Amino acid sequence: MNIMNTWLPLTSGIVSFIFAFLVLKRYLARKGPHLLLWGIGMIFDGTGSFSEAHYGGFGWNSLVFRLWYLCGAILVAAWLGQGTVYLLAKRKWANRLMILLVLGSLYGLFRVFSAQLDPSLMTAGAHTGSELSGHAIVTPGVRILTPFFNLYGTVTLVGGAAWSAWIFWRKRVLLHRTIGNILIAVGAMAPAFGGAFSRFGLSGALYIGELLGAILIFAGFIRATTPMGSATPPAESPATGK
Repeated sequence: MNIMNTWLPLTSGIVSFIFAFLVLKRYLARKGPHLLLWGIGMIFDGTGSFSEAHYGGFGWNSLVFRLWYLCGAILVAAWLGQGTVYLLAKRKWANRLMILLVLGSLYGLFRVFSAQLDPSLMTAGAHTGSELSGHAIVTPGVRILTPFFNLYGTVTLVGGAAWSAWIFWRKRVLLHRTIGNILIAVGAMAPAFGGAFSRFGLSGALYIGELLGAILIFAGFIRATTPMGSATPPAESPATGK
């Protein structure tokens, strides 16, 4: 098994599922839709990473590819970002956007699992993500979904974390949340940078970016929910103190 194609995404998946467990455990104790959505988002992230690890170890098959495309390429960023929307936006607007996201996700589920696949591309020797998401699913209606979900997720997750970090820094309060949100913002961008470098032929860049992203987001969440000099997490949420 190749360490880049198998063990890096496998490690990313393990980190994501551990993170999802802790976030959902926190949700059961304290509630808050942002925690539930972050937990679901990290389950999507872990599923996508494990699908990549399966590719590296055993090669693609139809189910693995569809799970990777739906969870890793389409849903993860948008669901994580929607959690941030519940922290920063008024509840009525967050609820309306949530309805649209659920409907869009169900539509994506239907289109991905009913799409025609090109088996020759699923067995390509080097998976970077970009070539498969662009060509292996040959139904145009599926491919066009990806940028909308990812743009929404990037704007809400990265933008929300950066905005929260700026607010806490400007007010010179709750430094742990400033640091935590910076880590979340950087972690959310890491897979995109990894994908960009992979397109220039840097082997394993996508998987390194995904692993780094999962670790940074996880670390950012822990840092944001743990006050400086205290081992006891506060009751407030990581981004805005709600």
